[in-house]
Amino acid sequence: MKCQKHLFNLKENIHYLNCAYKAPLLKSCEEACIKALIKDRNPSDIIPDDFFNVTKEVRGYFAEIINSSPNNIAIIPSTSYGFSSVLNNIEGKKNGNAITIQDEFPSGYFSIKRWCDENSNELLIINPDQDQKLIGENWNDNLINQINQQTSIVLISSVHWMNGIRFDLEKIGQKCKEVGAKLIVDGTQSVGAQKMDVNKYNISALICASYKWLFGPNSVALAYISDDFEQGKPLEESWMNRVNSNNFSALTNYEDTYQPNAAKYNVGESSNLILMPMLRESLKQIIKWNPTEIETYCKTLIQPLVIYLESLGVAFEKEKYFSNHLFALQLPVHIDMDLLKNNLIKNNIFTSIRGSYLRVSVNVFNDEKDILKLIKVIRQTS
Repeated sequence: MKCQKHLFNLKENIHYLNCAYKAPLLKSCEEACIKALIKDRNPSDIIPDDFFNVTKEVRGYFAEIINSSPNNIAIIPSTSYGFSSVLNNIEGKKNGNAITIQDEFPSGYFSIKRWCDENSNELLIINPDQDQKLIGENWNDNLINQINQQTSIVLISSVHWMNGIRFDLEKIGQKCKEVGAKLIVDGTQSVGAQKMDVNKYNISALICASYKWLFGPNSVALAYISDDFEQGKPLEESWMNRVNSNNFSALTNYEDTYQPNAAKYNVGESSNLILMPMLRESLKQIIKWNPTEIETYCKTLIQPLVIYLESLGVAFEKEKYFSNHLFALQLPVHIDMDLLKNNLIKNNIFTSIRGSYLRVSVNVFNDEKDILKLIKVIRQTS
């Protein structure tokens, strides 16, 4: 794969290394939005099928990306909505526990904390050992070792949003299956940039915001909800989530039966006539690129940075626990982080600094110039 910057409207003098914060919009998404706005200003052009056809395509494309059936995909407004939809349908084990990880993203942490409070389960927060310089393997081992017969739920991100540590979903999912625990995964920082397989990993629910590695708009998220929740209750009673809802002339022939599988968990107004066409275009593009190819591109792209930083004594996680698209670097102590931050701004380099860590997140719109510019600024600062 070659750099795909030509498919975006990024400014030429900007080095955007912060896709984990928010992805830029594709040109095709912008065009889809404009077309949708033009159509929306004339409601007479909107037919009943428009409320259903695009969402059907979106569910199908997302299912292809994560190796799922489209029937198991729900359209939601946010990750917190998805967590609540699933957690409200899980009964805690007696004297049980739920597991999450240190510094989990707040939406996941507060969702599982509330569930524990309401279900009289203990919340276990798994940390890496403090004396470990490289924490990926140790953190994964600590997590897997804590999953036991008393575990009701494991709720974790596939890739840690702060440092890019990858969690071994295959091993974690297998352990959850063995003890009868539900595995709920926040895929926001990996789906689209890494291969995902919900069946292989025994994932009960995968919740994913669209505005990062899926290149979608804000206020839209997608959820894989396994057949375990087929008999569950959704958060709301949207008219569109009932069978025969496409028959507009008979909507008051109230139908108690929900749409099959995960469709009952769709948010009300899931057919958003502006956002759905945009998301459809971004998912189509990701499938065309292929997440595996995206990951390979990112791995090749960052090699000059890895080589340079290793020469400064910076240590990198083992490949199994390292994310090529998102990683945090603890730079040498002689580098002034405040000065580095100022120099990054002066050179139009957009990334994230958290304490003594520099978080870098790249994608297919980045090229060698972006990486070399970052290296140059770090070298000048040191």
